[in-house]
Amino acid sequence: MNVSSVRHAVVIGTGLVGTSIALALRNAGVHVGLHDRDDDAVAMAVELGAGVAAGPEDPPADVVVIATPPSTVVGVLCEAQACGLGAVYTDVASTKERIVADVERAGADLASYVPGHPIAGGELSGPTGARADLFVGRPWALCPSQATSLAAVLGVIELVKACRAVPKTLPPDAHDRVLALVSHVPHVVSAVLAARFADADAGTLSWVGKGLRDTTRIAAGDPDLWCDILRHNAPAVAEELESVLLDMADAVRALRMTTGTGPPRAAGLVELLAKGNQGRDNIVSPQEHRRAA
Repeated sequence: MNVSSVRHAVVIGTGLVGTSIALALRNAGVHVGLHDRDDDAVAMAVELGAGVAAGPEDPPADVVVIATPPSTVVGVLCEAQACGLGAVYTDVASTKERIVADVERAGADLASYVPGHPIAGGELSGPTGARADLFVGRPWALCPSQATSLAAVLGVIELVKACRAVPKTLPPDAHDRVLALVSHVPHVVSAVLAARFADADAGTLSWVGKGLRDTTRIAAGDPDLWCDILRHNAPAVAEELESVLLDMADAVRALRMTTGTGPPRAAGLVELLAKGNQGRDNIVSPQEHRRAA
C-alpha cells in the first residue's frame, strides 16, 4: 500500500468508536461502508454522515476496521477474512495480548491483521455520541506481530493518520499493562466510588458537586462492554488494583492515627496527598491547567 491507498474502508461496529472512525475517514475523503448486527445503529450512523450501509456486492475494502467488543473480535476477523472483505484488517479493542493469541490459535491470516487501539473514547455508547474529531492528536496503538506484513502496517498507519491520530507501535503485553494503569483501573475505581451512591437518598444527592461528578464521569460506561474489557485484561488490572488497595490501606491507617487526643500524626496522609498533586500535574497539560484556572 502507498500513501494514497486508503480510498475505501469498511467499519464493522457502529458504536461510539466505530462511527467516530467512519466520520473521520469520510472527512478525509474515504468511502466508508458500515456494518453492524443492529440495523438501527447502522441507519443512525448513515444519517450522521458516517458512510453507507455495506452490501454483499461491494468490492473488497483497502482496510477493514473491526470496532466490536473484545470477546467478538476474533470471530468477526475470521469471518471477514473468509469472505475476502478487505486487503488489510485492524481492530480497536482496548485489550490486545489475549486477542492476538486467540487470533493465532484460530488460524486467522496474521499477515493482513494489525491489532490496534485508538486511545480515545467517552462514557457514552452508540453512534449518537460519535465525533469526527475524537482522535485528533491522540495516540493510536498498533501492535503488529512478526507475521504482520509491512504493507498491512503501512495501510493501517495511513488510516490512523486520516483520523488525525498519532500511530504508536508497541508489543501487545506492554499495551495491556499501560492500559490497565491509565484506563482500566481508573474505570473500576470510578465505578466503586459511584456505586456508593446507587441507593443514595435525595437529601444526600442534593449535596453532590462538580468534584464528585468529575471523579465518577467514566463510571457511566456500558457495564457489559467494560466487563468484557476487564475480563480480557484481568491479570494486569488485578495487579494494579492491589497497589491501589495498599495505598488506600495506608490512608486508612493514617486517618486512624489522627483520632483521639494529642497532636495528629498524619505524615503519611500528607505524603499521599502531595504525591497526588504531583501525579495530577503530570497527567494534566499546562494548557489544561491554564484553562481550569
